[in-house]
Formats: sequence, C-alpha cells, structure tokens
Amino acid sequence: MNAEPPSDALRPVRAELLRTARTDADVILSEARRDADRTLAAARTEAEAILGRARQDGAADGRAAARQELTRARSAARNAELAARGAAYAELRRRITARLRELCQADPAYGEQLAARARSLLGPDARVVGHPDGGVLATAPGRVVDLGLPAVTDRALERIGSDAEALWEP
Repeated sequence: MNAEPPSDALRPVRAELLRTARTDADVILSEARRDADRTLAAARTEAEAILGRARQDGAADGRAAARQELTRARSAARNAELAARGAAYAELRRRITARLRELCQADPAYGEQLAARARSLLGPDARVVGHPDGGVLATAPGRVVDLGLPAVTDRALERIGSDAEALWEP
C-alpha cells in the first residue's frame, strides 16, 4: 500500500489554508493600517482645530486680561496722582497757615484787623476771642464767625479755586 500517511495527504490543504490565511491576514492588516492612518489623520485634524480654538480663546483671554490690567494700572496711577495732589494741597494749606501765624505773631495789628472784621460781620456787640490755632472766633446770638487761621487759609484757597492746582502741575 502506497498510500500516503494522512498527514502528508493534508499537507497541500494545510499549505493552501495557510496561504489563504496569510493573504487574508495581509488584507486585514492592510485595512487596519489604512483605518489607523485615517483615524490618526482625523485625530490630528481635530487636535489642530482644538489647538487653533485654544489659541484664539487664549489670545482673547489675554486681550481681556491686558485690558483689565491697563484699567487697573490707569486707576492706580489716577489714585496716586490724586493722593499726590491731596498731599500737595495739604502741604500748601499747612504752609499758608504757618505763614499767617508768623505774620500774626510779628504784627499784632493783624489780629486786631481780624477782630474788627468779625465785629463788622456780627455787629459791635459780638464776643471775639482768640482761636486756638491763631486768629479769632466771634459769636453773637445765633451766629458764629470763624476767622481762625485754618479757616482764613481755607477761604483763601477756595477763592483761588482750581488755579491752586497750577502750583503743582508740570
């Protein structure tokens, strides 16, 4: 009996099945690679779109933050300027009051002129006393006239008005 052993008789079938399996595997692998490439390309496109939107959002956020920072800086600068002007005004007021005090101490006639002014405003029966900060304070029934040196200084500065700011403007 020359019959081939069963294993040898199936060899061509096994070889054909193996060849078909390899071909099918190559086709499946090739399709899988194409699918993976398409998926990867789509993911890259989506990632670029997301990145582009993120850049736009970031730029918009940056512009908004820059506007807020500019507004804050302008406000801080304005507050600093107003504080400096307030300090300059207070110093001017202090110096004027100090100079008036020097004048009153050097010339008693100045204090007498303030008392005469108070009597002219309130009448000859006004009670006139020295002000604790220099100058005079006059009272009459229901009325008070403050001619203390700080009040005199304030009135003088009020008369000058906004022109006083020219003293510290560049």
